[in-house]
Amino acid sequence: MRKFFKIIGVLVVLLVITFLVIFFSKNEALPTGNKGEKAEELAQKMLSAINHEAFENAELLEWSFRGTNSYKWYKQQGKVEVSWNENKVILNTNFPEQSEVYVKGQKVTNNELITKAQAYFNNDSFWLIAPHKIMDNGVERSIVKVNNKDALMVTYTSGGTTPGDSYLWMLNENYFPTSYKMWTKIIPIGGVEATWSDWKDTEAGFKLPTRHTANLFDLSIDMGNPKASTPKADALANKILKAIKHDAYKTTENIEWSFGGRRSYKWNKKDHIVEVKWDTTKVVLHPNSLEKSTIYFNDNLSETKNEDIIKKAEAYFNNDSFWLVAPHKLFEPGILRSVKEIDGQEALLVKYTTGGTTPGDSYLWILDENYVPKSYKMYVPSMKMEGVPSTWEGWITTESGTLLPKIHRFGNNGELSMGDVKAN
Repeated sequence: MRKFFKIIGVLVVLLVITFLVIFFSKNEALPTGNKGEKAEELAQKMLSAINHEAFENAELLEWSFRGTNSYKWYKQQGKVEVSWNENKVILNTNFPEQSEVYVKGQKVTNNELITKAQAYFNNDSFWLIAPHKIMDNGVERSIVKVNNKDALMVTYTSGGTTPGDSYLWMLNENYFPTSYKMWTKIIPIGGVEATWSDWKDTEAGFKLPTRHTANLFDLSIDMGNPKASTPKADALANKILKAIKHDAYKTTENIEWSFGGRRSYKWNKKDHIVEVKWDTTKVVLHPNSLEKSTIYFNDNLSETKNEDIIKKAEAYFNNDSFWLVAPHKLFEPGILRSVKEIDGQEALLVKYTTGGTTPGDSYLWILDENYVPKSYKMYVPSMKMEGVPSTWEGWITTESGTLLPKIHRFGNNGELSMGDVKAN
């Protein structure tokens, strides 16, 4: 027995020595950062890089943590389904006392499991969305120089499970996070670094991490197959597409229209070639290969290709086709969708983050009882539009079977005719 305790004592001593070696070789003091305007600007650049707006609009996030805990977070509802072992807690993040607890599928009353689910969620969601929490209430931000580059220090002075923790975010040249160093109560060694480099795209329009690796014992944290989506907004968007016969639009080969009597179009949609005419000018536009475009003056082919004229034709087409087919573009890449309530009815807000002439524009679609758009409110920063309304009227069923509008009205008796709209 004495020999056994002697062996145990030796092992304890070895463990203590090992810890001390690691502590003195790895431990870093918490650096002092500079607070102020530059730190706030760096934080905003980081939020822009990770598409924080898309995260704010997300409805459902799903992931697992190290293969033990799994989550379905109904973000807009403030509820998250936390599952581990034979337990499931429908956690109300705003009012935990209203949470529901299930053990082996049976509903029970167990406050201890609610507390445990809340602690799991606070920790495991942080490893999923920590970059999106840098502007939370009670967070202090400062800049620290690391290898002559700006890194963002964030300190959580309140909230969560362990207030007082600090994280130093390392950013790449595009301000996207690649790793952070931690100074936390739960880890006795300061400055432990963990990667934020294994990202995947989500349906909601922003990235989520799939794995982290810490430089302490090469600890790996698996986040499973993380997902983020907007099922409610997508369902509403699909109702709109069904109402305007979008399936027929997808197989439509040719569309003709005019824009306020100023410009006219013949769009070979199948091959994506557009004849754009205004005044005495005609451009046969190849939007995907502008160098193939040709210019005509008074129907005579120009021997030279004026790039400014071709770009003008492209800008005309981007703008004027939007007024004809915008509702058919709800699921194009770079579009964020969210549901808003207007006068007790669901409306669809779409924001174009990429593409077109003015990315960043938003449109709030107001629908009739059949989900056909009847108007939208325009939010166009470049034109200082903040909710400017316009109608979508005169919908016709074209030869190809899709619906397209013939007229828009806005402002004080303003009217925009789309001319003799045709599609086959």
